[in-house]
Amino acid sequence: MITIDDRARAFINRFQGGFPLAERPFSIVAADIGLSEVALIQLVGRLLEEGLLSRFGPLYDAEAMGGGLTLAALSVPDSVFDAVAEQVNALPEVAHNYRRDHRLNMWFVVASSRPDGVARTLRRIQYETGFPVYDFPRRRAFYLGLWLELHEDGRVSTVPVPGEMACKPTSSVRLDALDQLLIAATQAGLPCVARPYRVVGEAIGVDEEQVIVRLQRLLDGGVIRRIGAVPNHYRLGLRANGMTVWDVPEQWTEELGQQLGSMDAVSHCYERPRHPGIWPYNLFAMVHGHDRHEVLDKMERLRRKLGEPVRGHEVLFSTAILKKTGMRLVA
Repeated sequence: MITIDDRARAFINRFQGGFPLAERPFSIVAADIGLSEVALIQLVGRLLEEGLLSRFGPLYDAEAMGGGLTLAALSVPDSVFDAVAEQVNALPEVAHNYRRDHRLNMWFVVASSRPDGVARTLRRIQYETGFPVYDFPRRRAFYLGLWLELHEDGRVSTVPVPGEMACKPTSSVRLDALDQLLIAATQAGLPCVARPYRVVGEAIGVDEEQVIVRLQRLLDGGVIRRIGAVPNHYRLGLRANGMTVWDVPEQWTEELGQQLGSMDAVSHCYERPRHPGIWPYNLFAMVHGHDRHEVLDKMERLRRKLGEPVRGHEVLFSTAILKKTGMRLVA
């Protein structure tokens, strides 16, 4: 269990989104949690260095940019698993990649800022690895928002994303070349300096005000989901990552998806396609816990809540993080 001091806990709990778009954003946040600007910048740098934060900055939505995003899986023999993981991870379109305890044992997210980018990447993976790629694009999202709450006793829990950050409107933003430069400069995170937007602007050849205005426009349009700290839930103690999957009749998908998505134990909930003969499940819900027992207990509560319409269910635990870089939206 990681020991987090009061100021670090206050920052993580309150600023997983809502980081200000202002000339001196760290100064604003520092005053809110009782630190100096310099102390907060040092704190965020330390949290990143220690791996307690995965990233710090904007979270982009590939689909809102007019691009694509999907979850895909491979079934890879142990004898070549490491070599195939290296091939998959080498592609910048691949963001997250996990080994899971299932016949389909490699699960990864592919994102592209181009509409055809995901399909091209999946074809490339299949060609280069020689293994069939099973594509699970999102059909409907019932809930999306992993927001962590750190408690004084060291426990970590998942809580609903604050209402003003939970849902973004469908984007009507048309991205130009400068937007693309701005996204490329910030998708890995913001610099930990007193005036981060000025530094970003200097890197892409515009002034600080333009950076702030354009980021606000992208945020308002849903291209940016939120701006803030991205906690590393593994390092903070939520080491059991369970992808729970559910086989429900089509006529129940909407109702049961809404029920799953509304439950505190669930951080992400989607409808995705089945693959007959390979994969019978059409609802996916991510559940996190301190250990497998906790995740299984949460899953059993979910099963009882959903009731008789559930024809089958399973939980795929991650056994290794193969890649976790955040989105790198490639043109």
